[in-house]
Amino acid sequence: MSIIAWIILGLIAGVVAKLILPGRDPGGIILTIIIGIVGALIGGFIMSRLVGLSVTGVNIPSIIVAIIGAIILLLIYRVFASRRRV
Repeated sequence: MSIIAWIILGLIAGVVAKLILPGRDPGGIILTIIIGIVGALIGGFIMSRLVGLSVTGVNIPSIIVAIIGAIILLLIYRVFASRRRV
């Protein structure tokens, strides 16, 4: 159940990350949402290992972790995508 919750949170986090970090991203909104899902999964995994945060559903701490993970991954993606275009 927790992986499904992180995927749902990732969808939300991808959209919120795109709103927080507007700009032209290669791949558009679909890729941003996928980055949000992956960022949420990675963020959830790291948080569960560091502080023992267990996701049992959609709640405020989980949403915050998912958004932070999505923002970090989106920033990393933008760095590598901009290097490839140069």
